[in-house]
Amino acid sequence: MTWTRHILVTALALLIAFLPVQADDKKPAEEKIAGPDGLTLTVRMQGPYDADVPLQIVCYFAPKKGGDTLKGAPVELDKRLNGVIGNLRDRGDFAGDELETLVLDTGGKIPAKQLLLIGLGDQASISLERMERVGRVAYREAAKLGAVKVAFAPLIRDQGNDKLPTGDVVRYVVRGLLLARDTDVRLQKEGLSKQYVLEEWIEEAGPDFYKETITGVKTGMDEAKSAIGKRKIATFANTGK
Repeated sequence: MTWTRHILVTALALLIAFLPVQADDKKPAEEKIAGPDGLTLTVRMQGPYDADVPLQIVCYFAPKKGGDTLKGAPVELDKRLNGVIGNLRDRGDFAGDELETLVLDTGGKIPAKQLLLIGLGDQASISLERMERVGRVAYREAAKLGAVKVAFAPLIRDQGNDKLPTGDVVRYVVRGLLLARDTDVRLQKEGLSKQYVLEEWIEEAGPDFYKETITGVKTGMDEAKSAIGKRKIATFANTGK
């Protein structure tokens, strides 16, 4: 009986060892795009509650009069954080005003070490120019925190707003990000900003918007490169007498 049991246990162990890997164990789909000066721009099919990065950034509109309409990623994110974002919003401690920011330590509840909330302001007046400003603020806050890898999710569709095409949202966020980065690099060279290098920026996208997000990143990068090429090359500090 003991020998038979041993054979069964051994056979079961071998069967488990050679079972195919389940889909849940697979890495999320992603595309890496070479950005300027060694920066990697990654588009990843992933939610903001799964990214293992020093800093995760998410965006929220100011609450509607009738209350928020949330689905998908922001609901799951707040669930894993034990409702902290919802409570902050309900109590008015993070109102989601335009470019309002708040940094939270996640305490290991999600893989990201810190979570940055950025306000999008009023839903009705959302614009691509505002999303470019969001990109600038996102970079500058990441620089303050010294986060070399950052994941970003605007969560606009998950808040019931489809005014702006997803690809254009990404395009303008990346424009703002890269323009702010260029300014910071120039300031660093003049000793006017602390040394900081952003190594990877991850745009998170759902399956329905993955390809559109890739296009948006590439277009935003090209437009930022063109705009940077037209900037003045003189130092920020006046050197003349």
